[in-house]
Amino acid sequence: MGELAVLMIDVQNGYIAEDRVRDALGWPPIWRLNEVLAECAGLLAAARAAGIPVVYSRQVTSPAGLLAANPRAARHLRLRAAAMPELTDAQQQWRREIIDELAPAPGDLVLEKTRHSFFAYTELDPILRSLGVDRLLVAGLQTNVCVEATVRAALEHNYDVAVADDAVSTDGPDLHHGALNSMRVLYVEVAPWRELIGEGAQWDRAFTTPNYGRNPAYWDETAIEAAPR
Repeated sequence: MGELAVLMIDVQNGYIAEDRVRDALGWPPIWRLNEVLAECAGLLAAARAAGIPVVYSRQVTSPAGLLAANPRAARHLRLRAAAMPELTDAQQQWRREIIDELAPAPGDLVLEKTRHSFFAYTELDPILRSLGVDRLLVAGLQTNVCVEATVRAALEHNYDVAVADDAVSTDGPDLHHGALNSMRVLYVEVAPWRELIGEGAQWDRAFTTPNYGRNPAYWDETAIEAAPR
């Protein structure tokens, strides 16, 4: 197996459960946030101890603002503009910063991104190629948005990809587990980070587990017969 890097996706202050902007946008608190941040911290410490490169993404607004946004996302923001809290420049900057307990260490890389995928309009791919990396262990926020978008892009760039299921989360367990299963079906390794980063980790679940990522009940004849047509 080739060289490994850890991608830590968007672990920023704007995702904390008490954030007023998320409330105004109608977004619920991140599920199991404190537990997931603790697992991210453990993963980071283990990666650094093993000499594994760590690359953070930091989500920022495009200099073009809503002009560069997806039209439907831009409409969503405009419709809720009146409910948005007034934030000072300092408060807005604080929301964009990496959460203190997961702060980058010397030698870590931090790249800004303006889209869901860490690969979109960033230098991530040439940096990874320069490091000789061909395997990626992805963690951070949110499972069904920037994590999944990054994973799909990584597959398109021909990386071998794993997701630390205990070090990612999103707006609730249904979205979280559904996204993990979607990635499993794409032959992504999904497991606790300790099983993915250790010496001799095989990353073979996607190839050795029957119907990986699919609901076993679907294959039950009774369930199939009872399904609406």
